[in-house]
Amino acid sequence: MSLLARLAPHLPYVRRYARALTGDQATGDNYVRVALEALAAGERQLSPDMTPRVALYHVFHAIWSTTGAQLEPIETDETDAGRRLMRISPRSRQAFLLTALEGFTPSEAAQILGADAHAVEGLIAEAQSDIDAELATDVLIIEDEAIISADIESLVRELGHRVTGTATTHDEAVDAVARHRPGLVLADIQLADGSSGIDAVKDILKRFDVPVIFITAFPERLLTGERPEPTFLITKPFQPETVKAAISQALFFHPARQKEAA
Repeated sequence: MSLLARLAPHLPYVRRYARALTGDQATGDNYVRVALEALAAGERQLSPDMTPRVALYHVFHAIWSTTGAQLEPIETDETDAGRRLMRISPRSRQAFLLTALEGFTPSEAAQILGADAHAVEGLIAEAQSDIDAELATDVLIIEDEAIISADIESLVRELGHRVTGTATTHDEAVDAVARHRPGLVLADIQLADGSSGIDAVKDILKRFDVPVIFITAFPERLLTGERPEPTFLITKPFQPETVKAAISQALFFHPARQKEAA
């Protein structure tokens, strides 16, 4: 089996992870591209002791650790994202995202990072504590299934956020935003009356610059590589920790939130 065939099923997800880690689609995609080029040129190899997915992330981190992980605050601009990112160490952020967002076990994350599982668990706890301490905001949930909406609302409140609106259709979502500006939007893409959560989010973003997390059973509709893709995308059925991780990271990396906290 060719290298491309082995890695193809995992590329949309390592791209998603890279975007979450860097907070930017173009930057994340660039690091993934460099990792793939290193593999194709024989400069890096997939470890035979790891599954292809774990090995791909391991190579990505080998590239990232020599460049992107070296984040320094920019003294000439106190509101820059670098200052905010420095509040959480790159290692803690990586461990947190690998397990909570990408679904790796602590043991797999340890392989990727070249650490032991116990150390990874400590890094995860450190990152979660640091992130949750400063991110309380108002949340709009766009979801047409009542049970799922209630589950998401519970998770949101556990993190200390306030749910100020829920919607099951495009029109309800737009109306909710008109009544109260959210600091975060959690959206499904297929809504109750056949309307689109994607369209609802587009209309919301025309009015407000807010972070958005899509939670959907149809991730392939967004991970096409043919248009700008959401940085934060969760597949149903979801794990609670995955949603919590995405909320923390979406708020942490969004430019508007960075300016507010600076």
